[in-house]
Amino acid sequence: MTTRKRGGHKALRFTAILALACILLFIQACGNNSGDAGNAASGNTGVTAASGDAKRDVPAVLNYGYIGSNKLNLPSGAEGWGFYKGIIQAELKKYGITEVKLTGFPNGPDQSEALISGRLDFGGLGDTPAILARSSGAKTRVITQVSTDLIGYLISKNNGPKTVKDLQGKTIAIQKGSFMHRYIVGLLKEEGVTDYKLVHLLRPDAEAALARGEVDATTNSGVNALKLIDQGFTKLNDATSHPDLYGSSVTVVSEDYLKKFPDFPKIWNEIRLKALEDLKQHEDEYYKFAAEIGDTTPELIKKTAPISLIKDVPFTDAGLKLLDGTKQFLVDEKLADNNFELNDWILKQ
Repeated sequence: MTTRKRGGHKALRFTAILALACILLFIQACGNNSGDAGNAASGNTGVTAASGDAKRDVPAVLNYGYIGSNKLNLPSGAEGWGFYKGIIQAELKKYGITEVKLTGFPNGPDQSEALISGRLDFGGLGDTPAILARSSGAKTRVITQVSTDLIGYLISKNNGPKTVKDLQGKTIAIQKGSFMHRYIVGLLKEEGVTDYKLVHLLRPDAEAALARGEVDATTNSGVNALKLIDQGFTKLNDATSHPDLYGSSVTVVSEDYLKKFPDFPKIWNEIRLKALEDLKQHEDEYYKFAAEIGDTTPELIKKTAPISLIKDVPFTDAGLKLLDGTKQFLVDEKLADNNFELNDWILKQ
């Protein structure tokens, strides 16, 4: 009898100890889970909270595309300044993004193809190529309209056409699918020019063809347009006389990337605003930076792309109206493959 009682007490003590150990392990596990959630919320682990309690892994590498080629390998504007000063990289590290790969493209259609193929996660480009890509089925969302004052220029060859109407029956070099494509088609329609030929040439090739007299006119923009005019070529028109033909610049993100990082639009716009605020505190330095990118002078940058034109909010009513007008024009002129609802494309957070 005594032996069985002692064995029973030992069994009870072992069961109690085992139960206590299980309780301690459970409490410790809960504490660890709370710590992980805290790290995710702060962005320290590369995991960000999505809707509800769901969590998604954010890729450590972010691929960004922009239009242009320069020795700094950077875009201009608030985005370029943010990358240049390291502001964007430092902020993105809070969310587990340790590297940003920037790639420049000669035009918007090429960049759109890279986004569709998955080589890019997001990028900044003109509204027209972004709309054309979406109309052809590209799975993208617009998260920012960074500028609404892109001005196209129409420039003719030496001893060539003197007015827009003189382009009847002439050949014009354009960058197909760019915001200037929309500008020239709209301009010629408004001016009643119906017989003309458009040929697709990238800017350097178009400028060379114009100089050789192989085309009668070409479209251009910004500093490059002013350089041509300074060289003696004739400015036939610019979009300031046709405000409805202004272009805008947008930031688009692939839907695949948004599945991995649903909070990215809100976070990106907050980071971009931080870069813009810093830019405004260093205006002279920014103009020198932008001039180096454009291979020009700060004075010309102030004239063609002043800081005042950089938007400090993701969208404005006027900008959205311009975007909708551009989309409708492209659909009406059968330049866009399909129509789509603008509100289904724009992502506001």
